[in-house]
Amino acid sequence: MSTLQTVSRKTASIGAVLVFILLVGSVAYYFIGQRAYSFLDCVYMTFITISTIGYGEVVDLSGSPGGRIFTMMLALTGIGGLTYTFSMVTALIVEGNLTNSFRRKNMKKQIEHSAGHFIVCSAERVGTHIINELTATHRPFVVIERHQEHIDALLEKHPDALYLLGDPTDNETLLQAGVERACGLFATEDEDNRDLVICFSAKQLNPSLRVISQARDSKNIDKMKRAGAESVISAEQIGGLRMASEMTRPSVVSFLDIMLRDKEKNLRIEEVTLPTKIGEKTIADLNLARFRKLLLMAVQDGDEWIYNPPETHRLSGKSVLVFMGTPEERIELETELEKS
Repeated sequence: MSTLQTVSRKTASIGAVLVFILLVGSVAYYFIGQRAYSFLDCVYMTFITISTIGYGEVVDLSGSPGGRIFTMMLALTGIGGLTYTFSMVTALIVEGNLTNSFRRKNMKKQIEHSAGHFIVCSAERVGTHIINELTATHRPFVVIERHQEHIDALLEKHPDALYLLGDPTDNETLLQAGVERACGLFATEDEDNRDLVICFSAKQLNPSLRVISQARDSKNIDKMKRAGAESVISAEQIGGLRMASEMTRPSVVSFLDIMLRDKEKNLRIEEVTLPTKIGEKTIADLNLARFRKLLLMAVQDGDEWIYNPPETHRLSGKSVLVFMGTPEERIELETELEKS
C-alpha cells in the first residue's frame, strides 16, 4: 500500500471522529442556547471552539455555567483530535519519505551487485506477465519503467521487485540496471521503434546479452533481429498458434495452462546447461531420480535433439537438459552440477 493510501485511510477515520464532535457540539449549543440561535450559529460556535480561533462567543454562555463547562470539555476534545490528526499525517508523510529514501538506496546497492539477472523494459501489459513468470520461477530481474503509476502497480503485486524509473532507450539507464552483468533483456515497450533502439543499445553495451523483443508489426521482425534481438515475438503469430492449438490439441493446451496456474505444484518446462567442467557423464551418473518431481524430456547436444533419452546416453559439457520440474528443483540441480 502506498504512503498516500495509508494517509488517506487513517485521516478518513480521524476525520469522521472530528465530524462527529462538530455535530455533537452543534446540537448541544442549539439546546444550551434554548433554540434561540440558528443551527449555523451553533456549528460556527463549535468550529471556533475546537480550532482555537478565539473569536467572541456566538452563543451567549454568560448565564450558563453548564454551557461553559461543556465548552471547556469540547475544546479539550476537539483540540486534541485536531492535534493528533495533524501530527499523524505529518509523521506518516515523513516516515513514508524516509522509508522510500532508504528503499531506493538499498535497491540501488542490490542492483549494483546484481549479476546474471534479467532486465524487463516496461512493467505494463506484456512486461507484467514476464515479471509474474520470473517471480514464480525465482529468477532475479530488474524492471525499467518510464511511468510512476506503473511502478506503483508493480509494487502492489511485487513489493520486493527491483526497479528503475527511467527511459530504457537511454544507455545510462541500461547501465544503471546492470546491463553489462545481465544475462538477458526483454524489450516490451509500447512502440516497435522504442524496442528497436533498446535492442541495439543493449547489444552495444553487452554483446553477449540475450535479447528477446516483441514486435507489434510483423514487418519489423527482421529489423529487430538485425538490431541484436535473438528472438522476436509477434503477438499475431502467437495468437494464431494458440487458437490453432486450442482447436486441435485442447487437452495439451489445458494441461499446460493448469501447470502454469497451479501455484502449489508450480511446475515448469525448464532447462539446465551442463557446466563445461563436468566432463563426459551418462544420464545415470546425474542420479536425477533423487529429484522427485523432475521428469527428463530431452537432451540437446549442439544441433541434435534426443527425446526421452536413455540412462546410458553420454553427455558433454555443452549438453542442455530439458525437463519438467519445479523452480526449486532446477536451482538445486544447477547447484549440484556446479559442485560436481
